[in-house]
Amino acid sequence: MKLPLQPPIKPMLSALSSNWPEGFLYEPKWDGFRTLVFFDGEDLFIQSRDCKPLGRYFPELEEHFRKTLPGPIVLDGEIVIKGPQGLDFDALLLRIHPAASRIQKLAKETPATFVAFDLLAVGEEDLSGLPQKERRRRLEELRPCTITPSTEDIEVARDWFQRFEGAGFDGVIAKDPNLAYQPDVRSLVKLKHRRSADCVLGGFRWAKDNKGVGSLLLGLYDSQGVLQHVGHTSSFKAKEKLELVETLKPYLDESGEASFGFGRTPGAPSRWSAGKDLSWQSLRPELVCEVSYDHMQGDRFRHAATFLRWRPDKPPADCDYSQLETVAPAELQSLF
Repeated sequence: MKLPLQPPIKPMLSALSSNWPEGFLYEPKWDGFRTLVFFDGEDLFIQSRDCKPLGRYFPELEEHFRKTLPGPIVLDGEIVIKGPQGLDFDALLLRIHPAASRIQKLAKETPATFVAFDLLAVGEEDLSGLPQKERRRRLEELRPCTITPSTEDIEVARDWFQRFEGAGFDGVIAKDPNLAYQPDVRSLVKLKHRRSADCVLGGFRWAKDNKGVGSLLLGLYDSQGVLQHVGHTSSFKAKEKLELVETLKPYLDESGEASFGFGRTPGAPSRWSAGKDLSWQSLRPELVCEVSYDHMQGDRFRHAATFLRWRPDKPPADCDYSQLETVAPAELQSLF
């Protein structure tokens, strides 16, 4: 490709923090597919975070980029899909499909959007060595596509942190304004929501070597009193995994009936789980533990939860969806 920077380039990464740094640039953290776009005016390469091609899964973006992007250009950003209630990560996952006909159908039904937050090259210029603040200024001047909001006002960023969560945003990213682009380095600061919930254990999976418990399967009761699988926690050390075997042994359910009800249950096959052992051991729903999580994706935890403590004082029947903090949806259009 005729570009000052050639693909693949590993994106600059972020490290989780609970402390808000002063004097940084702040942006909403988009919950989508991290993407770098390389376009020299003729050839186009859409790259995933792990340096693989993404273009075939988003044909509508390939067409859009060829029509609208000025070439040559290299952009860093996020592919998202906007649903009725905000960002729809599930709709993104559906795009990773082997059938081109299926992808074309979804591209028409739920078109994706690329949101840029960094400009790495334009024309014959390599901008990656410039300070973040200068790259942001050049991106705002060029506006080659939809770009993410950015602010130097920490109070505005704190407002985004609370107000836009309901639209599916994953927190705030803080960027050192003087920093050059650093591929594959965790130089950005990621500020995410963290909250806790009491969950019922509905089962567990063995560790890969069958030496101890690999993960605990978490459930919450819905309004009909059915225990629904909401996620898992696997944040245990090797010794703890062995100790969990004895802890869980009295609660083994040998009835042959799954503790989780209808809906999304653990072990359901998908294209993401091909070749993986999805088997799990059911438990009588009598143990309760408290876990921390960042946010919900529909009716389940978006990421793996972190085990905090056992709750022998908590009746399993009290572990329902009503305990979760709810956030009013925010309109995505307010970000553009």
